Amino acid sequence: MLSKPTLDQIVELRTERLRLRQWCGADKELFAKMSSDPEVMRYFPALLSSKESELLAEKITALIAENGYGFWAVTLRNDKLPEEFIGFVGLHWQTQVNPSQPFMEIGWRLARRYWGSGYAYEAAQKALSFAFETLKLNEVYAFTALSNLPSQKLMKRLGMKNMERDFLHPSLPTGHPLQAHCLYKVTASEVT
Repeated sequence: MLSKPTLDQIVELRTERLRLRQWCGADKELFAKMSSDPEVMRYFPALLSSKESELLAEKITALIAENGYGFWAVTLRNDKLPEEFIGFVGLHWQTQVNPSQPFMEIGWRLARRYWGSGYAYEAAQKALSFAFETLKLNEVYAFTALSNLPSQKLMKRLGMKNMERDFLHPSLPTGHPLQAHCLYKVTASEVT
């Protein structure tokens, strides 16, 4: 069985346009707005209340503090602070979803106004580089509802391959329209 990789310090990543960092208090309000947007949450079981969103942000923050990485807050880089929070992209050690668990998952969620600018791709590429170069992982997985074609398109653009191992998400009730999920995987040599 694979063991979860951890680091002694919190990692921050940068791309030409983005910074992937630990969450701060100011991110929570913007994350709550994003999590209550029906378009952003279209492929999730439900919109999140402000309290649910805050609890999720706190959980993500705690996991980054514990592991040194996680679903980093993504901001647009600029010379003035605070930088603009646009969502999250990063890595999560998945132990709840079958098949093939445990595994390192890559995931993302951006506010709608930032869609179509290549930010999710840019940040995900950086997160995958970190997974393979720093954490020395052999493979990284992603999963989503079968109907979530935009995320599947991004997975393919990142070099990920559909494992053809569709599964029913264990957290969703039988018959839920989003219960059927697909599983993608990428190795270091396949990353684009």
